[in-house]
Amino acid sequence: MKTIYSDIIPFRGTHYDFGKMQGQLLKDSLTLINRENQWKVRRPRFQINAAEAKQAIASFAPAIWEELLGFQEALQWPIEKVLTEFGGYRLEIPRSGCSILTGNDYFIRNYDYHPKTYEGRFVFFHPSDHGYATAGPSQRITGRSDGMNEKGLVMGYNFMNRKKPGDGFICSMINRIVLETCAHVEEAVALLKEIPHRHSFSYIMHDRSGRTFIAEATPREVKVRESRICTNHFELLQHENRGHLVDSKRRLAILEEHQAHLSEAREAFHLLNDTDKGIFSDLYASWAGTIHTAAYFPNELKVWFALGGDQFPTVLDFGAWLAGKDISMERITGEVDTDIPFVHMDEHADWFRR
Repeated sequence: MKTIYSDIIPFRGTHYDFGKMQGQLLKDSLTLINRENQWKVRRPRFQINAAEAKQAIASFAPAIWEELLGFQEALQWPIEKVLTEFGGYRLEIPRSGCSILTGNDYFIRNYDYHPKTYEGRFVFFHPSDHGYATAGPSQRITGRSDGMNEKGLVMGYNFMNRKKPGDGFICSMINRIVLETCAHVEEAVALLKEIPHRHSFSYIMHDRSGRTFIAEATPREVKVRESRICTNHFELLQHENRGHLVDSKRRLAILEEHQAHLSEAREAFHLLNDTDKGIFSDLYASWAGTIHTAAYFPNELKVWFALGGDQFPTVLDFGAWLAGKDISMERITGEVDTDIPFVHMDEHADWFRR
C-alpha cells in the first residue's frame, strides 16, 4: 500500500492574486518538474493559439483569464506555456473510469484515473472579483475534477471517448467554469449546451432541488436526461460510445441494484468506496484506478473526502469556511494499492521507462 496525500488550499481574493499564489506554490515543485518530463515523452496532440484561447476563456469566464495571468507573473513563463499547462483549452485526455451516484441531498463520485496525473490539491476559493465560491479537488491545476459552489450546485464528469475531438475546453475547465458561473442545474445545462467541448464526456449536475441532470456532451452535440447514476457510456448518444462498455455497464448494474435500498448517504459512500462492493477500482496502471471518493451535500454545504478505498471520509465544512471560519487541517491522507508514483509527491512520475 502507498500512503498518499492531498493538500488543502484555501484562498480568498481576486483571481489574479489566486493565480499568483498558486504559481508561487508550484514553482520548483515536483508537480511541474514531473510534468516537464512528461512532455518530453508524450508529445501534445493539440495546438496553442494564445489569442484564440483568451477569446474563448473570456467569453465564458473572464476572471479565469486573470488567474492565468497571475500564474504567468509568478512563474515568469510565456503565456503559451501557461495555457499549455493550465489553460484547459484544446488538451488531450486519456481514458479513465469514474462512477457517480446521487440521492435527495447528496452527490457521491469515484474519481478513477492514473496516479501520474493526480495533483493532490483540494481547493477552497472565494473570489472577491467575479464568480461563486467553490470547493473541490483540482485537475490540471486550474480545473476541477468535481466540486460544489456556494449555491449548492454540485458537478462532476465521467469520460466517454476520445473519438473525433474538436476545438474547445477540456472537462476539468468546463467543471470549473460551470461551478463559478451557474447557480443551479438549469443554468448549468444551458451553459453546457453553449460552451465548446474538446472531448466526449457526461457531466452530472445536482443541486438543492434534489434533481440530477446528466448532459451527454460531445464536440458535435449535447443531449440532456435526468438520472441519479452514471458510469462511462452514453444512454442517449449511443452512436458516440466507445466499443468496450462491459465494465461501465457492470458498474451501472451494481448502482442500479443498490440505489433503491440505500437509506442514507453513508451507505451510498461505502458502496462506492469499499473495495469489495464492485465499484471501487484498482486498475491504476490502466488509467482507471480509484484515487478519491468525494461526497457533496448541497443543503449543508459539507464535503466528505477520502483518498483510496475502505476509508472513513474526512469532513470539510465549506459552509463554515464561507462564513469566515478557517480550515483547521492542512492535508488529507489515505492509502492506495499501487507502487506507481504520484505527480505531486514522487520523483520520476513521468512516462520514461526505467
